[in-house]
Amino acid sequence: MAFSSDNVRVFLAVLDHGSFSAAARALGRVPSAVSMTISQLEAELDMALFDRSAREPQPTENALALEPQARLLASQLRQLQAHALSLHKGLERKLSLVVVPELLSAPWSEPLAILAAEFPSLEVEVFSAPQADALKRLFDGEAQLALVFERPGTDEREEFIEYSDELFVAVIAPGHASLSKRGGRLNHSDLLNIRQIAVAGRDAGVADPKFLVGRQIWRTDSHLATLTLVQAGLGWAYLPRTLIEPLLASGSLQEIRFANISNALRLWVDVVWSNEQPLGLGAQRFIELMRETAGRNTKRDPRKK
Repeated sequence: MAFSSDNVRVFLAVLDHGSFSAAARALGRVPSAVSMTISQLEAELDMALFDRSAREPQPTENALALEPQARLLASQLRQLQAHALSLHKGLERKLSLVVVPELLSAPWSEPLAILAAEFPSLEVEVFSAPQADALKRLFDGEAQLALVFERPGTDEREEFIEYSDELFVAVIAPGHASLSKRGGRLNHSDLLNIRQIAVAGRDAGVADPKFLVGRQIWRTDSHLATLTLVQAGLGWAYLPRTLIEPLLASGSLQEIRFANISNALRLWVDVVWSNEQPLGLGAQRFIELMRETAGRNTKRDPRKK
């Protein structure tokens, strides 16, 4: 095989620097070694790569034709070497992140973009699952990280950083029959008797009571399915204000007005990982980037757990 990682490097150095001597200086070699490498490559290919009739060697048409693929090969070799070095330092082959559906539009993609630029060989999976299912995937080892809301208590298996917060509001279809009462104002207890549409896992025994308050609950695993059912007049739901702001503005959803309390439920958002599984270099860096992003958010009092 004519081409090798070394002679490709020398070939490109001569193209870039315009002479054997300049290429030799760039490579830290003597000019005779560079000239010999090019001559051996030309002999194996049985074609001239440089015209030596002038003072400085000039690339031939054959050399220019080979240049794009040579540069691609050199780039791939650098990536391969970087990947091998990253693996040696502890980079995982694949990073799996599970996100609760209500947070799919949260600002976690920018840290992921930085991570992808720093570790281009890292394979990333992003899944969506209701909170209980997301945490189960995490502790079952199916994901290394989870982006979820605050939990009712602290699980001794978990570590987390506080990332941001979300304001949830109770919403309903504008034409829902329940709004005919008391000029459209409800008491919070009225929600018990109106069907609730909730993004929640199938296991009711592990659901967060802050989210499930109705006597009759329809469950979905998607915020989009929840929105569709609520807009169809089939019930009410707690959803993040940032997610539904356009629908409120267009009038296709209505924020419920309560006569006895304000309509707001503020929840903290955490990046969670298991302390029973070692984190790879990619997961550690993503946590660091999320922490940096959190530090740029509006300052607020730390949550007590």
